[in-house]
Amino acid sequence: MIAKQLFETLWEQYAANNPSVYKIHRLFESRGENIVNDHVAFRTFNDPRVGIDKLSQPFLEAGYTIAGEYHFPEKKLFARHFELQGFPRLFISELLLEEFSDDLQKEVLALINNVPEQHLASTGLIHSGSVFGKFSYQLYERLRNESEYAAWVAVYGYRANHFTISINH
Repeated sequence: MIAKQLFETLWEQYAANNPSVYKIHRLFESRGENIVNDHVAFRTFNDPRVGIDKLSQPFLEAGYTIAGEYHFPEKKLFARHFELQGFPRLFISELLLEEFSDDLQKEVLALINNVPEQHLASTGLIHSGSVFGKFSYQLYERLRNESEYAAWVAVYGYRANHFTISINH
């Protein structure tokens, strides 16, 4: 199934970058716990080339449907949540660039403009990782000073921000 392959790829990438998750899984399993993934979260910018509609495309093709929308004015975020029976819920949030300084907007748009066209055209953007190319520590700091979220996306790109374990199973 397409959804299963998507999550296997995302999990492998996440675990490769966060090897302690294997230890956590082994600990739960050693105690007889059944590990069920509750949800997976992703971050992006509200540019149509990389926004929620773009990142959700492979999940919608796999059968996911939109199950909710959320506004976080204090964090300047918009998010959607998606569901497919038998699979983890999916949350994708996007930073509302127009609510930030002109400088942050220009710097983020320059990063997006650096993304190779093959990534922007691909439904695999969701697990392509860091696609913005190399940039300076000074740029990272400028982004981070205004928005930790923007700095995180710039560094880590398109990959799962986190996986969660359901405590209700």
